[in-house]
Amino acid sequence: MNSFHGMGKRRGVEPGSPATGLRRRGVEPGSPATGLRRWGIEPSSGPCRNNFFALVLLLTACLAMPRLAQAQVTPQGDAGGLMISAGATGSGYYLQYGARKMIGITGFVDVDTRRRLGIEAEGRFLEFHQTENVPAETDSIGPRYHFNMGKFQPYAKGLIGFGNFNFPYNYATGRYMVVTAGGGVDYHLTRRIHLRLADAEYQYWPQFTFGSMTSFGVSTGIRVRIF
Repeated sequence: MNSFHGMGKRRGVEPGSPATGLRRRGVEPGSPATGLRRWGIEPSSGPCRNNFFALVLLLTACLAMPRLAQAQVTPQGDAGGLMISAGATGSGYYLQYGARKMIGITGFVDVDTRRRLGIEAEGRFLEFHQTENVPAETDSIGPRYHFNMGKFQPYAKGLIGFGNFNFPYNYATGRYMVVTAGGGVDYHLTRRIHLRLADAEYQYWPQFTFGSMTSFGVSTGIRVRIF
């Protein structure tokens, strides 16, 4: 018994104290990390990436297969009902947390039909004009509705996905559900190239650590039809 008591003393832990169990789990008693883990946040851990673009490819393939089968029996004049486009935009956003105004880039894929319905998937990375090292990233997917007015194509969309948020000075990271409502307008520059004149989004983070958070912003860029 005396030898065990001495080993505990040499390590700075009283045998049988609650601190012993905490230190076995790699958490220092009384540290801020203990409280953060109660919120489900890992201190100083990097953002967890998902298989977002793999999901986009899977959905694209699922939509394309019926069209390819139909093309064998559809007259040539009626073919080409499925249109797949990809593009990139520059984005300016306002985040409610700390009233931050940030700049980033967005990549997106649109899968549309001639019946005005489609799917949009996007990934946004707000990495610039940040303070206290607080970047934010979102991956979202959902339906969109579009129609043509001459060379202009207005659209509306509703997306759902996840957001990665880095707290000040890399102290902790969190991953949360994000719900997005938005819309915009494209301009047909050529048959394949469209200008995304404006894309506006309002995002709601209902499960954010310190209560629900909102963000909104505007993007502009280019969209290229793949097929």
